[in-house]
Amino acid sequence: MRWAVSLAALALASCGGGGGGGGNGGGTPTAPTTPGTPGPTPAGVFTLPAAVALTTADVQQVIAQAVAEARARNLPVVIAVTDRVGNVLAVYSMTGARATTVTRAGPAGVSTDAQGLTVPAAAAAIAKAVTGAYLSSSGGNSFSTRTASQIVQEHFPPAPSTVGLEGGPLFGVQFSSLPCSDVTTRTANVAVGPRRTPLGLSADPGGFPLYKNGTLVGGVGIVGDNDYGFDKNILDVDADDEENIAYAATVGFDAPTDQRADRITVDGTALRYSDASTGTLRTTPTSAPAFSTLGAAAGGFTPVNGYYAGGGALAGQAYGTEASGLRLATTADFAIAGAMVLSDGAGNNRFPIRGGTDAADGLTPLSAAEVRALLEEAFTVMSRARGQIRRPLDSRAEVSITVVDSRGQILGIVRAPDAPVFGIDVSAQKARTVALLSGQRAAAELAGDPSADVRGFVQKTRDFLGDATALTGRTAFAAKAIGNMSRPYFPDGEVGRANGPLSRPINLWSPLSTGLQSALVFGNLGQHLGFVGGASATDTPARCTSLPDVATGQNPLQNGLQIFSGSVPVYRGARLVGAIGVSGDGIDQDDMISFLGAHNAGARLGGAIGNAPVAIRADTLLVGPTQTRLRYVGCPFAPFLDSNEQNVCQGK
Repeated sequence: MRWAVSLAALALASCGGGGGGGGNGGGTPTAPTTPGTPGPTPAGVFTLPAAVALTTADVQQVIAQAVAEARARNLPVVIAVTDRVGNVLAVYSMTGARATTVTRAGPAGVSTDAQGLTVPAAAAAIAKAVTGAYLSSSGGNSFSTRTASQIVQEHFPPAPSTVGLEGGPLFGVQFSSLPCSDVTTRTANVAVGPRRTPLGLSADPGGFPLYKNGTLVGGVGIVGDNDYGFDKNILDVDADDEENIAYAATVGFDAPTDQRADRITVDGTALRYSDASTGTLRTTPTSAPAFSTLGAAAGGFTPVNGYYAGGGALAGQAYGTEASGLRLATTADFAIAGAMVLSDGAGNNRFPIRGGTDAADGLTPLSAAEVRALLEEAFTVMSRARGQIRRPLDSRAEVSITVVDSRGQILGIVRAPDAPVFGIDVSAQKARTVALLSGQRAAAELAGDPSADVRGFVQKTRDFLGDATALTGRTAFAAKAIGNMSRPYFPDGEVGRANGPLSRPINLWSPLSTGLQSALVFGNLGQHLGFVGGASATDTPARCTSLPDVATGQNPLQNGLQIFSGSVPVYRGARLVGAIGVSGDGIDQDDMISFLGAHNAGARLGGAIGNAPVAIRADTLLVGPTQTRLRYVGCPFAPFLDSNEQNVCQGK
């Protein structure tokens, strides 16, 4: 098959900164008043969503409703259903459905990275279903793959009339929860999550979350045409068959209307949830023929290597239970009540708090107590913060938080119970990205990759920064600064400007080919998709990228690189010792939680650790042909629900 050939070839390719003067406004201080203890956490912040799950009958109903609408449109499709933590509960292929789909080609007819690939339709459908589940929450927001399309492109919102605006707020999130990630889990059975996805997250309309009585329980994804892409013009209304079929599948499992993406604004722009509605459907889903009446002629369940064994519809895991892999923390796991950790299904915390592993590099590693302080202080800031993407207004932010050492080893993960699941993997990606690019061996690591494409980004970055020794630890790069350099226009959005040094030029760029981010995992994706489609017996290992090891069996980006805001490096004096990554809410909220978490942990510990020295932060640099200042972090004004503080990051 043609996709097998293309994938075999693919597998062979392997607001201003936190520095500066000024002080906070009045209100509750952000640093704790008693050294050695976490700051105050508001009472009654978190309530774990109800322990409900999709049943086999629910999954069958979702499929039956999709089949009825697909028949009415004369478009046989592949249907995937997952639970909230990404377990694949069914892949159903209608008779006559395409076995493959094609990722959208590059804009100039030249396809790089994940552009222009023929891939298994089942893999694309799973990615869409997982995206609907992972980007949503029970009590705050409901996002679809159309929402994802809107927030990952070069302009926000993407449309011909918005040229010149900055890139989407979650620019780059599509390359997360990758099949090679060491944070996600794998097997073709229902098991602990969060699970990986074959193509990362999807921006192709046709994926929605599924709810039962207002509680998020999973997602559904539909693939039937030959275009796995994204919507370039959010200002019109599309008549998209895949999206209409997916929408029909959700009836009876609808997202709460008041928390759908179109009720949420970012920078004054309402997000988009769906161009389909009950009025655009050609069937009445609640009157669809029962699944039991479909018969073998209608189609059948399709096994998918590494994801789904076939044989029928499965029941999902109840989110928040031990069996789901995400459970409430015990006091031994984390001191602050209401937190959640990742578990192995047998009660063991998969990422318990521990000390750093990098003493051999000549530094004093983060101690377990210091890691705990970073996580507790960041969690406390989150608990006080007003969420950007959560409804009703004035809901508290809920995010995932990861701390790593300077080698990218995970030293602890905690999260809020209703934080979107995508943020687990992304928070680790952000922290590892910041630790790598701020560290002394960033250039050597990238130069050690077998891909000439990856190696070339070192010189591009040095030329752009005007520094022949860049990427050797002289500059502290927060995630926002890395994102600045990863845009296809620099300054961000300014058409006619050249790309940032970590990005593809605009004539090669798309959400499927972003630059260093996608180049690093190109080989992993190829190897995995060959395995999914049966062309290869070997899956990609649970370690992304081909960078050299920093320790035995450990490279610095084991789940890939991330390029949007929400992470800062952590220093002991002038020496990098790790990073803290945050993901799950607005990008300024993620920035603030990581930045103030590091600052407050330092204050709590008497200055032993903290944010990077102001003099080496990336916002001290004027870069590129325009001599534009990089940014370090961006924090929202008046961000807290319990005080009137403003400019909370200034002067720290």
